[in-house]
Amino acid sequence: MSFTLPKLHNAMWPGLVGKGPDAEEPAIDLDTMLKLTAAAEIDGQRFDGVDLFLYDPHVNIDIDDEGIKKLAEKISSYGFNVGSVVAPIWFEGCAMGDAAKQDKFVEAVDKACRIASRLRELGIRKYGIVRIDSASGAAAWAENPIENQRQIAATFRRAGEVAKNYGERLAAEGEICWGGMHSWGDMLELLQMVNMPGVVGFQADLAHTYLYLLGYNAPSHALLHEGYTDKEFWGAYQKMTDALRPWTIDFHVAQNDGSVHGTGSHDKTGRHCPANDPNGKLDVVACSGYWLKDAASRGINHICWDGCMFPNATLLQPETWNTILALMIKVRDAHGWN
Repeated sequence: MSFTLPKLHNAMWPGLVGKGPDAEEPAIDLDTMLKLTAAAEIDGQRFDGVDLFLYDPHVNIDIDDEGIKKLAEKISSYGFNVGSVVAPIWFEGCAMGDAAKQDKFVEAVDKACRIASRLRELGIRKYGIVRIDSASGAAAWAENPIENQRQIAATFRRAGEVAKNYGERLAAEGEICWGGMHSWGDMLELLQMVNMPGVVGFQADLAHTYLYLLGYNAPSHALLHEGYTDKEFWGAYQKMTDALRPWTIDFHVAQNDGSVHGTGSHDKTGRHCPANDPNGKLDVVACSGYWLKDAASRGINHICWDGCMFPNATLLQPETWNTILALMIKVRDAHGWN
């Protein structure tokens, strides 16, 4: 059966994350990422839209209204909608520690919500969230976990109030590199401490949540150990997704080979692998179903491919995006709705 939802989006940030002047490879500009996405086609089906990183050189976080209008016109010229946007909270802000950095964190969320809501007013953004994380490393968090978790929750609540005023929702992406969010147990605890369901939720990424199972930066939360069986995997996967799915308001399709990876300024986290990587540990279509169960009731209208820190040579190959789109279509065919 052919489904119309969820809409299929491609992330623009693989052109930015772990790239730039101080990294091994230069950033790939937004126009190039849009063209590559628009060119992908499988049996007449194309990507429906894109998710954005609100950071230079793609989108300046201080962009004015005229600039937002031009951005919307550029993206719509490809027939795309905008879905979720990433707030650049790391560069001056942090959700814990220094009070001034906590203020900068909330300020970055405010600016991101302004852009997101303006794109909605312009009619190009009908769904999606504003993505955040703690902007702190797991090692720094571990120096005082109780107080740091309290501070992160308080900062997230402040940011949630800002988002609510714009009619936006925040989704915290769980990655093993973010303090207080580096295990499925800590992530769940943090969401419960924030206690703003429907406003502050979880962004699940298949590559990152696979490392949650292994307890990479939090052995006490490991649900799997080396040499696990298929039965053990699916039991652990159900336990994790049953805990985090009710909070999940945004979802990334991805693949992981069981390793970690970091480039440029980005800490090591669950490696994103090509969609057809023979070393991939995940049955992507089956795993997606655990997160997408009852997705419509949680306000999910689109899913996004995430391939952070792929080499530029891979990103610039048109076949890369056809392979990704084909996998995204399989996910929607298996778990979609109308």
